[in-house]
Amino acid sequence: MSENANDMSDEEKRRDQLLRAAGSTEEDAAPRIVVSEHDGVKRIDIAPDAVVRPGPADADA
Repeated sequence: MSENANDMSDEEKRRDQLLRAAGSTEEDAAPRIVVSEHDGVKRIDIAPDAVVRPGPADADA
């Protein structure tokens, strides 16, 4: 995790930052959104397997 920040992609920088905290796991760095583009329109959705999801903690999804 000690690569030069200029040599890292945005995704590598994100992962590196999320894994720096004590006790963090690979699950903490897992993508939480899915971006798709159709006919020039970008759509951003919550990843179906995202551990952290928006909304009340007691809501059934």
